[in-house]
Amino acid sequence: MATQASAGEGELRKLLDKWAEGIARHQPETVAALFTADAQGFDPAPGFGRAHVEAYYDKQPTGLTASYELISVRPLSDGIALAYARVVFNRPDTAVPVYLTVIAQRSGQSWQISHYHVSKILGG
Repeated sequence: MATQASAGEGELRKLLDKWAEGIARHQPETVAALFTADAQGFDPAPGFGRAHVEAYYDKQPTGLTASYELISVRPLSDGIALAYARVVFNRPDTAVPVYLTVIAQRSGQSWQISHYHVSKILGG
């Protein structure tokens, strides 16, 4: 029987897999649909909502991919989890390693990202 933590980890992996796939296919509307309606992110200033998310991913270069290693998932409350991952954004001309912090919340049978923050790994 799966524990609550491992079940949450599996769901967060599914969410991040869909996120990475949407990035690789350059489908900003698909990526934005993985976020809550009031999601918060930075570009580099804070922005809110799916339209902000869609605009951010729309301006990314075609050919961008994201590969990730999930470092940890920690439940914050019922239906809300904090995830840390190491991500490498592979741009057509360079690779950009970052740490990703995500707060995700369950919405029906799936999970959505409500907060997203990236910190560039210096020297990485």
